Amino acid sequence: MAGHIQDRWYKTTTGKDGKVVKVRTDRFGTGMRYRARYIGPDGTEKSKSFPDKQKRLADQWLVQIEADMARGQYLDPKAGKTTFQQYATEWLGAQTSDLTTRERTERHLRLHVFPYLGNRALASLQPSDIRAWVRRLEDEGGAGSTRRVIFGNVSAVLSAAVDDGCLAHNPCRARSVRRPKSAPGRVTPWSADRVFAVRRGLPEHFRAMVDVGAGCGLRQGEIFGLPVDEVDPLAGVLHVTQQIKIVDRRLVFAPPKNGKLRDVPLPDAVAFALAEHMTAFPPVEITLPWLRPDGDPVTKLVYFTAVEGGAVWRNAFNAHAWKPALAEAGVIPKPGPGERYKEAREDGMHALRHFYASVLLDAGESIKALSAYLGHADAGFTLRTYTHLMPSSETRTRKAVDGMYRTAHKRPTAP
Repeated sequence: MAGHIQDRWYKTTTGKDGKVVKVRTDRFGTGMRYRARYIGPDGTEKSKSFPDKQKRLADQWLVQIEADMARGQYLDPKAGKTTFQQYATEWLGAQTSDLTTRERTERHLRLHVFPYLGNRALASLQPSDIRAWVRRLEDEGGAGSTRRVIFGNVSAVLSAAVDDGCLAHNPCRARSVRRPKSAPGRVTPWSADRVFAVRRGLPEHFRAMVDVGAGCGLRQGEIFGLPVDEVDPLAGVLHVTQQIKIVDRRLVFAPPKNGKLRDVPLPDAVAFALAEHMTAFPPVEITLPWLRPDGDPVTKLVYFTAVEGGAVWRNAFNAHAWKPALAEAGVIPKPGPGERYKEAREDGMHALRHFYASVLLDAGESIKALSAYLGHADAGFTLRTYTHLMPSSETRTRKAVDGMYRTAHKRPTAP
């Protein structure tokens, strides 16, 4: 057996005649009588108490512990008493992902998980609890994609608890628990008219941002942090090497998303727009820490700055420049007196990347090349996102035949 059982009400002693006898202890008749004890895999003593007349249950409990150890399924009883919030906080502190990802995960757990599951002991969590919590997420509203991310965070915490021996199974992976679904829908790219209408609605010192987004497919943070020395008009290449992002409520320079440095073809139209922008609004040197708020300071000469001359803050730009431009272009309604601009989740600056993708696919560019230009980690993601924008075989056939007829009907030119 993995341990032994102590009887707290009796102890053995040797009498005057040399015989071993049982005598009552000072605890006789009070409290739990039996204590089952064993040494756990970590070398420390574990125990559980049982009342009078329950010695058989104590024996069975020790037998079960021994069997679990032999099968490699042993769980520390005390570890299962740790609350979800306590364990998730420790788990989050040990993550090696970038600060932005950790901040987002912490916010999701704090706002959408801890109020409902935070005080629950890990070992007490059942699939029914997860199902009820998922329903609460749905009732709160929010994007389906966000709910999927939050669910994934919780599942990752519970999977780690299983690996650490605090749980036998992850209740998020039970067959009866359904992962939140993303809202159905396809990317609907803007028209060229809309792109240029929004461009006209922006303040002049921000308008060239639209050219970089729609003409090179850069993300918002990559546009904000675009350095002058990474644009090569003579070679026709734009090097995407950094972005400006918010970490712990401070701006920092950081590598592009997923750390994917890339080279993007620089169209003449975009090069000309950037040249005009430089003439009207000379670049400014910006100094920010690298990667994290306490990182080494880095100074870059960037194309785009805020009105006061510093780096562009995402929230301020979206609220005071981008949304007014959307309203001016008729994309969202203009607010009335005292009203705020309507949410425009589908019409953020990311819409310029969708437009860029639609233009390249319509021109016959390959998914592999488009994925590289957009800086996606996986070409499969690019295909899943934009496959409906790819010209079908019927479309290519019509274009080929129409092209042949146009060529055949052209009048011959004189030598």
